[in-house]
Amino acid sequence: MTLLIICAAATWFMAGLGWIVQVVHYPLFEAVGEDNFTDFHRRHSARITPVVLPAMSIELITAGLLLFNRPPGTAMALVVAGFALAASTWLATALLAVPRHTELGSGFDSLAHRRLVRSSWVRTIAWSAHGLVVAVLLAQAA
Repeated sequence: MTLLIICAAATWFMAGLGWIVQVVHYPLFEAVGEDNFTDFHRRHSARITPVVLPAMSIELITAGLLLFNRPPGTAMALVVAGFALAASTWLATALLAVPRHTELGSGFDSLAHRRLVRSSWVRTIAWSAHGLVVAVLLAQAA
């Protein structure tokens, strides 16, 4: 049960952070201004990584461990779905977000920015869906 609680905490943290980044932070990138954007983006990347990486790692690792240590009374299909959702956020980060951030690292580009905002919905939705999955798992385990 402890493993599921840790997974739920990391997942809900990432879901909340994902919504803030999606609705507030990323859209404001275009307001920074071209003259300051490269420095802003470098500082954003340096500051966001230590916040995101540990929580994403804990979410993925605990979701994976739940496949082998499922709490009694919980549905295996939900555990598998939870792991798939956690893994999908890593794939979306690697394949969608990182390339856009790489483009933006050399200066603001409106197309790269639009693609980042649009593609980031994949992660926001996946974290939110995983949050629902772990909520149901917690209810089943109670």
